[in-house]
Amino acid sequence: MSSIGSPQSIRLGIDFGTTNTVVVLLDENGHPHPARFSFPHHEATETCRSLLCLWHEETQAGRISLCEAIGAAAIDAYLEDPAESRLIMSMKSYLAQASFRQTRLLGHVMTLEMMIARFLGCLMRTIGIDPATVTATVGRPVHFAGDGVDDAFGEQRLRDSFRAAGFHHIDVALEPEAAGWRFARRLGTPATVLVGDFGGGTSDFSILRFDPDTPHRATPLGYSGVGIAGDQFDYRIIDNVIAPELGRHTTYRVMGGAPLPVPAEWYASLGRWHRLALMRTPQTLRDISEVARTASEPDRLLALRNLIDDQQGQALYRAVGAAKRELSQADRTILTYDHRDIHINRTITRTEFENWIAPDLHRFDAAVENALERAALPASAIDRVFLTGGTSFVPAVRDLFTRRFGAERVDTGGEFVSVAEGLALMNAQP
Repeated sequence: MSSIGSPQSIRLGIDFGTTNTVVVLLDENGHPHPARFSFPHHEATETCRSLLCLWHEETQAGRISLCEAIGAAAIDAYLEDPAESRLIMSMKSYLAQASFRQTRLLGHVMTLEMMIARFLGCLMRTIGIDPATVTATVGRPVHFAGDGVDDAFGEQRLRDSFRAAGFHHIDVALEPEAAGWRFARRLGTPATVLVGDFGGGTSDFSILRFDPDTPHRATPLGYSGVGIAGDQFDYRIIDNVIAPELGRHTTYRVMGGAPLPVPAEWYASLGRWHRLALMRTPQTLRDISEVARTASEPDRLLALRNLIDDQQGQALYRAVGAAKRELSQADRTILTYDHRDIHINRTITRTEFENWIAPDLHRFDAAVENALERAALPASAIDRVFLTGGTSFVPAVRDLFTRRFGAERVDTGGEFVSVAEGLALMNAQP
């Protein structure tokens, strides 16, 4: 980890992710506290979706100003006027791709660094902190997303983005090192560690050599990632429990012809938080109503339309997330969700859930094997396994690691904020 500038009074850890961003502040006693993000009409959370919406507004002076919103507010702003706004997501995934340098948005030529800087500036205003007054430790992946990417180039653009947002004093550290920071501090001797970091949309498996005698130093040995994590498990529950109640198996007719399946993309979007929100357009709502006119189960399709139009996505995901968490502790749970004519009260067993996520577990297992192969190490060479993120608490996920490495070598950490918390704690070290 390398440093720029001199220490400031406020110390932060910032996990700028492809899907979510988390900020953790250290208090005067060195204790970490996650920042909470509050947007109108949405509950405050410790994570902010890594979304940016841009649009034009006319000022009182008659000038045209480029405005922005982030997180949940970005989706709200986009849906107010989709034709005259731009919703930008997954910005981090382009950092190390030299082919993506700039684009034209609403008449403005903008570099990737400029877009990320606008997101970061708005992020800090949301929590009331001036980036010029802090020392921030920022995470970066061992390898950035994409094929044939330049990791040094990706880190430089990450640094440039933070500078453009007004940060004067930043450190950059590896995300898996931060994820395993609390665990690594307990190590008395050098150890080879596999860190499994399960995010919202991606899961990363990194093998590092930690040496307690060299603070802030971890040597990467192997890495593998897969584009699924907690959101995918939510999708499996929605696909098997919620979607059938909202007409997924319904058919409809066109001009009295043979029965046709309703559009599959509606139900693919139902299980993806951002795609569901973006379905709330007049055209999509009209399409659902039109299909319902000749559907075999019109009430179910009208319930889907109402769920979308009433912006019930967050309430639905809360119910699904609660059921998923309960299944980490119990053999069965009841998923309850009610809205207008939708009344779901469905018992889900852990065995059912594990059957639904079996393809995803296979991909996790293959990614771990890939990381070991890249490190040229057998499983027996791994001294400790540190798992972090909400998905790591799913028993079937943990079992993957206990079967391969042994229960005595596997430990788990913070649910959503462990990377940012580790970054903040690293920031506090002399």
